[in-house]
Amino acid sequence: MQHIDLEFSKEEFAQRLSAVRGIMADLNLQVLVLDELESMQWVSGFGISQTMWRCAVVPLEGEPFLIVRSLDLVPAIERSPFSEIVGFKDWDDPVSVLAEELRKRGLDKVDIGVEFDSSSMSVRRLADLKRELPGAQFKDIGIRIWELRAVKSPAEIEYLRRAAQICDEAVLRGVAAIKVGGRQRDVVKAAANTYLEMGADPGRVGPITTGIGWGALHGNEHTHPIEKGSIVHIELTPRVCCYSSRIMRSVVVGEPTKEQLDVMDQLIKIQDGQFAAMIPGATAGDIDALAREPILSAGLRPSYDNITGYTLGCYPSSTQKGSEFVHKFTPAETWKLKEGMVLHMYLSAEGLAISEAVVVRANGIERLTQCERKLFSVAA
Repeated sequence: MQHIDLEFSKEEFAQRLSAVRGIMADLNLQVLVLDELESMQWVSGFGISQTMWRCAVVPLEGEPFLIVRSLDLVPAIERSPFSEIVGFKDWDDPVSVLAEELRKRGLDKVDIGVEFDSSSMSVRRLADLKRELPGAQFKDIGIRIWELRAVKSPAEIEYLRRAAQICDEAVLRGVAAIKVGGRQRDVVKAAANTYLEMGADPGRVGPITTGIGWGALHGNEHTHPIEKGSIVHIELTPRVCCYSSRIMRSVVVGEPTKEQLDVMDQLIKIQDGQFAAMIPGATAGDIDALAREPILSAGLRPSYDNITGYTLGCYPSSTQKGSEFVHKFTPAETWKLKEGMVLHMYLSAEGLAISEAVVVRANGIERLTQCERKLFSVAA
């Protein structure tokens, strides 16, 4: 097998595999079956949509292996360091294929770990696994793989840094595309072209909307012309080798009001206060309070029902998870920041938003996104 297109070194994959096996030993598991796309790709180097079920299989001892459609064997071989990749015909039952592979290895009557919350592990699929492997016990590993993935390696951070650089340039080109009478699609096109020119993965650009209030931030793309006085919300999510950095900036069409400038100034100062406190060991709920409470007490929003940040990482093109909310910033969160975490921190009020992709370092955060922190405007 020729692993000619690995996105990480074999040494890094070996470290990941060792960490996964540490979890398995802790949970007394002899086999781990990973079908959640993010987990599968992180461990094996290869992930693809579940048009047909596929999985990565990690025994506590012995070689890990992939089970994929025969059609996907070549790309799997190119991307995965695994020496065993099993292909199945499109009319085969992949669950039966897995069961047979485990029987061959004497692993059909052991404790098997799965992610019950996986988008691919439906109630029916789990029932099929139990039927095919009646001597096995299936145990939920919860979010243990997501916890491993939360701290990024230097190589992962470099992909995120490249994505952040694309964010910065795409914001500027997006702003330049805004004009009265233009369309949201003009901004989308400018950002999409920037992505491709700078080496981003093909795929979704991110929410680019127009409106006035807070609800416009996740609004639909409209075909009506951009009007004077509108706020164009630019939220960009480029991916490099599936790793996505993110940024939000607001653009006023015409002269910003004094109130709008004041709101953005307050949001930036409040977020700077969050950044100053973001060191390893800080509690997520405490960091959240540094933004949520000042925004509410200043009357910038009547309520604050959304999070103020979340972890960034690997977003395969066919993932069902647009954002990683396993580690997020809300009043109830008790998890602690760790060095090497990469986060998307964002605040919004009065239809305006500001966000950055940041890395937690030993003495504080490093901003990956470097676009000017201000309220943008274009001539009406």
